[in-house]
Formats: sequence, C-alpha cells, structure tokens
Amino acid sequence: MDRQTSAPAIQGFVAPGFEAARAAFAENFARAGDYQEVGAAFAAFHKGRCVVDLWGGFRDRARTAPWLRDTLINVWSSTKGVTATAIAMLVDRGLLAYEDPVAKHWPEFAANGKEKITVAQIMSHRAGLNGFAEPTTIEDMFDWNACAAKLARQKPAWPPGTASSYHAMTYGWLAGELVRRIGGKAVGAFVRDEIAKPLGAEIHIGLPESEEPRVAEMIGPKAAGAMPPLAELAMLCLINPQQNPEAPNARAWRAAEIPAANGQATAMGLARVYAALAGDGSLDGVRMLSPKTIARMTTPMTNNGDRDMMLGFVDAWGMGMALNRPGIYGPDPRAFGHSGWGGSFGCADPDAQVSIGYICNQMGPDLVGDPRTSGLCAAVLDSAARL
Repeated sequence: MDRQTSAPAIQGFVAPGFEAARAAFAENFARAGDYQEVGAAFAAFHKGRCVVDLWGGFRDRARTAPWLRDTLINVWSSTKGVTATAIAMLVDRGLLAYEDPVAKHWPEFAANGKEKITVAQIMSHRAGLNGFAEPTTIEDMFDWNACAAKLARQKPAWPPGTASSYHAMTYGWLAGELVRRIGGKAVGAFVRDEIAKPLGAEIHIGLPESEEPRVAEMIGPKAAGAMPPLAELAMLCLINPQQNPEAPNARAWRAAEIPAANGQATAMGLARVYAALAGDGSLDGVRMLSPKTIARMTTPMTNNGDRDMMLGFVDAWGMGMALNRPGIYGPDPRAFGHSGWGGSFGCADPDAQVSIGYICNQMGPDLVGDPRTSGLCAAVLDSAARL
C-alpha cells in the first residue's frame, strides 16, 4: 500500500493487561478525518511502573522520517502543567505562597492597580491579564524581558479575581517570572535542573540547538475548528498576536522560553512528571512535591459555578492545573493535568495511580474535545481497573 495511507507499524511495548492501550493508539492512526495521526507517542504509568511505551508514524509531513522513541515535539499548553509544577516546588520549599501578592516578589507588577493580584489568581487564570494590551507579534514573544515588562505595566481587563478566562500565552511569563525571581534561574533552566534531569524526563523550555535533529515537524490542523461565540474579554488571548499553528517549526520559537506553549517533550517525559504527581510526589526515589502541596495545587480555585469565559469549563482550574471536572481525563473528578492545542496532553489520576503522556504532530482542529484524549485515557484506566 501507499505509505500515505497504510497504517504505520507501532513500536514499543505494553505491559500484560494493557493491550487495549496499544489498540487505542493504533486506532488514532487508522481513523479517517481531522484526527488521523501522522506521528505520535504514548506513555503511561501505573503505581509507579511504566506500563505503556509506544510510538509510531513519521516525524514529517512528507512521511520520510520515522518517529523514534526519543522524538520531541512542541506540546503547546501541555507545557503549562510543567510550569505549574515548578511554581508548586517553590511553594513546597516555603519560598512562595499561592496567597502572596505577586508584587511581593515582583515589585514592578504592582503598576496600574495590580498590587493585590495574588499568585493564585495568576495560576487560575483570574488575573485579568489574558492577553497583551500593547501590540505584540509572535516574534516579540521571543523577548522574555520585554514580555514580562509589558505585563508588569498593563492594566487588568477585568477586576482581578472576579472572573476566569484562559491566559493562553500570558500565563507563561506571569508564572515564569516568579520562577525566575524566586528560584534564581530562568524557567527553562529551573525545569531542566529541578524537574527534567532528576526525573529523567525529556522536557525542554528553550530547546538547546544540539537537540534540534530530534524535533518533529508540527503539522497544522486540516480544518478550522468551530469556535463558540466568545465574550470580547475572552478574545484578548487569541488576537494579539494571533497564533500560527506551525510557528513551532522555526528554530527561533524553539530556542525561546515561552512556558505557556513552547515546551518540547517526549510522551515519556510528560508521563514521568505526572507519575510523580499521581503518587506521593515522588518517582523512582526522586521526590518532586509533598502530598500536601499536590493537594493544594489540584484544589479548585472556586466552587461557585464560575465558568471560564474562553474554554467554558466550570470551576476547572487549580493552581495552574486543569482539573477533571469536564471529564477530559476519564471518570475520576480528582484527575488533573493539562492538554495542548492540537492534541498533546499529560495527566494524572491519583485514585487509580495512573499517569499518561501523549504527543503528536498532526494537530486536531478543536481546542476542547479531542477524541484521541478520551480514547487513550479510557484504554489505560480501564486496563488498570481490571488488575
């Protein structure tokens, strides 16, 4: 058969009892339409043990370069869960509290009525800074200091704490500047030194040039996704600048630090981070967080029926983590994680002691409701429940 239409070989392994995970992964390549994979990888842990490690397809649109076990891809907003973990580590060490005013650690941020905005409000998308007020291009986002300065002097678009609207890009500089000021190093270095290296998790925010040959080509959605009517305030995160789905194919994008959206990761890298969070905060003897801090990070900011103006989720934000109230990551409401534009995701179900990482280069069209996520989560969780 033509390699454009034949199903690629699936490589890797699944533990006995998790054969359904392999079938679900293969289905993503076999399905027709907007969500048919070109290249992807899938990893999962159960009770601290790797039970799924699969990959297949191609790294490029032309289908000439096979996807390898160590292939990296831009994971868009799945990066946010890693950044949230970095912030949680500072909280765990007593260097930061979610209740702190941001200006306590970033004095310039107090400008234009922001002196009372808390770290919790930033992490739960309630700060009123969901987009840049000053004209901004994609290339402008590669300048860390300029982006942080813009947000420091910006006036909130709504009274902070009174509403939630997804801070799709600005979340990264808001949280990342706190990491830089309190952790003593840039967010990319913090993730590398404090999360990725200790856990053996392949995740980069600011990709070294030496790793470029491993990166897969990002392929934009085949069709435009249907967007529900949005409030004008929610639109701020989409228009300045309007994001290009294939911007990650540029070296300048990958070299920058955009901790809301430009993480380069393997599926195993995401799965290992969430495996630590799904357990007691540690994996393979490496402790990331205390159970107390994980519980705080995954507690909803509100319980009053507050609906995110951008994504429509009700009371679904913890401290930078997306909570499972919409049922994205299986049936357990205590599950949490973060998904990225186009299909990648990482998640943890602490009750099932399951974690999952998924990456792909064929972006799907919808911001919410990717069928690949539900199928993969169901396969792993159902398998784990039978053991």
